[in-house]
Amino acid sequence: MLFDFVNRTEDMARLDDWFGVRHAEAARRVGLGLVYGLRGVGKTSIVCYWAELGRDLFPGGQIYVDFDTLSGRSGGADVSEAARHCLKAIGIGDAAIPASLDGRIAMFRTHSARRRLLVVFENVSHPAQVRSLIPKGPGSVLLATSSARLGELVMTGAKLLELKPLDRASGLHLLSEWCGAKTVDADRPAAERLVEFCCGLPEALSVLAARLQTTTGLSVTRLAEELADESRRLAGMSVGEERSVSAVFDLTYRDLPTDVAAMYRRAAWIPGRDFDAGTAAVAADVDTTMAQSLLRTLETARLIEATATDGRYRFHDLVRLHARQRAEADEPPGARHDVIHRIVRHFLVLTAFADRAVRQDRLRIADLTDLLREAEDPFAPDDGPAPVEWLEAEHRTVLAVLREAANHGLATEVWPLAEAFTVLFLHHRHLAVWSESLELGAAAAAECVMPAAEARLRSMRSRPLMDLERFDEARGELERAVACAEVSGHVVVQASVQEFVGRYWERFDLTRAMAAYQRSIELNVEAGERRGAAIAAYFLGCAQDAHGDHAVALDTLREARQALVNCRDARMAARATIALGIAHDHMGRTVEAIAELTEAVESLRAREAVHYEAQAHVALADIKDRTGKSPTEVRHHLARALEIYTGEGNPVADQLRERLGDQDDAQ
Repeated sequence: MLFDFVNRTEDMARLDDWFGVRHAEAARRVGLGLVYGLRGVGKTSIVCYWAELGRDLFPGGQIYVDFDTLSGRSGGADVSEAARHCLKAIGIGDAAIPASLDGRIAMFRTHSARRRLLVVFENVSHPAQVRSLIPKGPGSVLLATSSARLGELVMTGAKLLELKPLDRASGLHLLSEWCGAKTVDADRPAAERLVEFCCGLPEALSVLAARLQTTTGLSVTRLAEELADESRRLAGMSVGEERSVSAVFDLTYRDLPTDVAAMYRRAAWIPGRDFDAGTAAVAADVDTTMAQSLLRTLETARLIEATATDGRYRFHDLVRLHARQRAEADEPPGARHDVIHRIVRHFLVLTAFADRAVRQDRLRIADLTDLLREAEDPFAPDDGPAPVEWLEAEHRTVLAVLREAANHGLATEVWPLAEAFTVLFLHHRHLAVWSESLELGAAAAAECVMPAAEARLRSMRSRPLMDLERFDEARGELERAVACAEVSGHVVVQASVQEFVGRYWERFDLTRAMAAYQRSIELNVEAGERRGAAIAAYFLGCAQDAHGDHAVALDTLREARQALVNCRDARMAARATIALGIAHDHMGRTVEAIAELTEAVESLRAREAVHYEAQAHVALADIKDRTGKSPTEVRHHLARALEIYTGEGNPVADQLRERLGDQDDAQ
């Protein structure tokens, strides 16, 4: 039976330390302990195993009561029935057991005072269920198990032990013990996936082991393939009607108050891995204060857990699936659509405010005036979150929201959210996230027949596609963007699209690139867009420099930088400074080049525009390496650029990694 307690050595040692031989030898006090954790994590098994090993420590006997089997859900009814079980266990006949709860408690205290007992209460849900029936005999111990952390018991002197899920190695070992090493080793990667699907819960693993042993022809490989589909996973974790992981979680769910149960169901529909109280409030359609209270109750019940990030929560994977299963059964038709609709609007408001806090005069197609008018801007106060930091922290959640909203046909909200979200990628270029979010947004804009928005989003998507070296896709997006821009008649969008066209052709045909930039400048001037014209001029200067017209490029770039400074666009002005440094280098002006590039690095780092900071570092490394500067300085620039590009998922990282390796070999 020892294999049942893989990875439980420390937990067993703590129980021994608290209630083992030393406690029995002292024999002056009564021990009280609570083992708590998620349903199915093995609480009952470890307590029963410890009790079996310590049987000789309790000559007065051992009493077991499972509160899940008692008639009452909480409070007096089940405590009274538990008291009756305890009295019968120590030899009191039914006829002698009092009818009242108080009488039963008093009798148990009297008769337990003469015995050293171990009392085990399984699946308690309230401190009162424990406090009323603590035995009185010196050296006795009451051990309770619960899915909730009943912290109030500490005031009664209880020791609390949280039982955590098994790690992967322990889960594999347990599966091997139950099914045999040969079964597991036949397809170890598939066995690892089974352990992952069970999230370290021995109860779930035992169900899968039973299926493998009792189902003819079922292999680890086939079972892993079946459970890979989340929609089938809980159903697959059952053996007939007798054993089911869902039924284990149902025991906790049935005891939740109505409003807490509603939060449990609706929070499970929140896209992404974790969420904060504000998002949970939106999902459950309650205020934030109420949401915080409901979430605390769910955390106490071990149905959600607080993350390392302050104020955020997440579901255990199997619990999330159970909560969604209950939501499908207990929520009214259309409830999930309504929850996702509220959530996508919530993130649209927050992302739009963050976008505007970063740059007020950026080109935007979506008119969100009415939506934002009545909303509170969290970024406005001096002590509010930094908008770029908030976007960076939430970027995976925003993408998950976009996906889910698109799946629910919420195109009207999807494309404006995708548009506002792009401000993050001016500072942190998560290329895959950037590309997918714009793809979702462009499809939504097309569905809404918004050609200007579609043109804007498709042209912007060409940028991450270019960085990912998916050039044919980038060209396809630009061709569609040009067509949409023409249909829209939106001159500023047409100018913006021409800028992106130029950036594409800069990779392949500088003459065509310069023509596109020149056309973008003309359209921006026509529309009165000084900043747009300045940005297009910056790109024109870069193309002129690449074409070999270095002196002309310097003039163009100086004018563009000054225009950008006048427009208070420090980030783009710093990018122009990089281009000026590179142009100086092309003309052999090393001192001027290093000075410009160093200034750009400092400016871009201060503005968290790390992608462009990386460009400046690479340029500095090139110049210093070529001119014989300190290898340490060269390595510093390359290492910082590698760090940034690796975080972006940018293929350039591989080139820099190889270059650093070559430098190490040279030394």
